[in-house]
Amino acid sequence: MDLTYYLSTYGYLALFIGTFLEGETILIIAGFAAFNGHLSLPLCILSAFLGSFAGDQTAFYVGRYNKRFLETRLKKWECRIEKVHRLLEKHQVLVLLSFRFFYGFRNITPFAVGTSNISPWRFFFLNGIGAGVWAVSFGLGGYYLGDVLERFLQEAKWWVAGGLFGLIMLIWLVKTVRNRMRTPSC
Repeated sequence: MDLTYYLSTYGYLALFIGTFLEGETILIIAGFAAFNGHLSLPLCILSAFLGSFAGDQTAFYVGRYNKRFLETRLKKWECRIEKVHRLLEKHQVLVLLSFRFFYGFRNITPFAVGTSNISPWRFFFLNGIGAGVWAVSFGLGGYYLGDVLERFLQEAKWWVAGGLFGLIMLIWLVKTVRNRMRTPSC
């Protein structure tokens, strides 16, 4: 899947859908595209906010009204849902504001919160704040990453940039493989 293609072809709609489903990567690419003048940074941030907010609200209600489905069909999530519930008992507001910043808990948390006793209005309010902070920070991050990369590439040879990119991808791949090979523990 080429996120750059979808962004250049479908623009803000692709960004909305991408952040509805996941988010970080497509928002950083959109921020980079905004730096290069292909998209508007404020509209990127708004689209990302709306997509992330809507996706998490949807997941919350799926968890709220389909607990049985989550319990029977998604056994692999059981351990992570329990972890989220334990975190919610101790740090409810902090978890609800920041979950989308933590890889591995970003997708599961809204479902898990839906299965808890947290009120829909409380989740709506805190999810909105968290989605706003997330959209601004990752949108600006992608935008300023574009500035840093442009300066770096003006001064460095392409092979240096390619080597660094390859190293980053190798580290990411090793971490991903390790995480998938580990067995879940509660």
